[in-house]
Amino acid sequence: MADRLTMRLQCPVPKMDFEVIQLGHGSGGLMTHRLLKSGVFEVLQNEFLKEEHDGAVLQLNGKTAITTDSFVVSPLFFPGGNIGDLAINGTVNDLAMCGAKPAYLTLACILEEGFPLADYWEILLTIREAGKAAGIKIVSGDTKVVEKGKGDGIFINTTGVGTVHPRADIRASRIQPGDVVLVSGPVASHGMAIMSVREGLEFETTLQSDSAPVHDIVWDLLENYGSAIRFLRDPTRGGIASSLNEAASQRKLGIRLQQTEIPMLEEVEGACELLGMDPLYVANEGIFLAIVAPDIAQQAVERMHQFPRGAQAAIIGQVVTEHPGQVVLDSSIGGKRVVAMLAGEQLPRIC
Repeated sequence: MADRLTMRLQCPVPKMDFEVIQLGHGSGGLMTHRLLKSGVFEVLQNEFLKEEHDGAVLQLNGKTAITTDSFVVSPLFFPGGNIGDLAINGTVNDLAMCGAKPAYLTLACILEEGFPLADYWEILLTIREAGKAAGIKIVSGDTKVVEKGKGDGIFINTTGVGTVHPRADIRASRIQPGDVVLVSGPVASHGMAIMSVREGLEFETTLQSDSAPVHDIVWDLLENYGSAIRFLRDPTRGGIASSLNEAASQRKLGIRLQQTEIPMLEEVEGACELLGMDPLYVANEGIFLAIVAPDIAQQAVERMHQFPRGAQAAIIGQVVTEHPGQVVLDSSIGGKRVVAMLAGEQLPRIC
């Protein structure tokens, strides 16, 4: 994705008679029409939005997945992305975790009075680019405006629809003892990128969010291994610890992790140590966990390595009959500890 300055120079804000969002932009009248016409419809244009209708009629073949999500991240702009591409990637990845290829999204924006038009424009541009990268079309949506002080700039809600792979059967009930836990890439990057901005931390290397779509890797795994892919989850809020605890609890089996095998960028590890945070609980936005049959685990990791975003995919654990409902970590120093479900909120407003 182009940096913010380059994007603003290449796609400048259109000339309008206002520089910030005003309450009138949520009235449904002329100001709303102008905002949508020069913004959403112009930037995200496709055959569905061209109709300027409140809904869209879609054609899908086969089993269908649907998901909805809301995004309230703070700050709105962070190293590696902003709330716009985060919303697209997050929704696309939720569909991928159902074994689905994303096709269509709806987009609803709640704007705060006084929000700079230039920032809104930049967010729309990143939404457009993220949508192109994921191969989806935004077909419908909504825009509302709230009074100054009641919206924190912009909140975004999305709903995504996609077609489920015919060989996909993704359910926690299919997890078996001996199954293998895979992760598609380094953990904790998104959450620590957000925290580095909030805390004003400076490192030799800028921490970057890992926000990215993963559906292409998932689809490839399903094409090649089908039902041997038992379970998928994107470990966003609560990190990989919470996602695996949910799986262990649902299936009433144990999961054993190997700390030395869990990939993590050096600068992310350093930031976690500095802030006293456990990376197993830190949010991710561009990786996924897979629990797979043991006979295909190594092959699956090697296939994931063929994708740039899967280059550091690894086997990190196994499903066991011991300690049912719990996740236990074999630590790098030789001990063991229970990795419990996250209690409370470690990192608020990270997605």
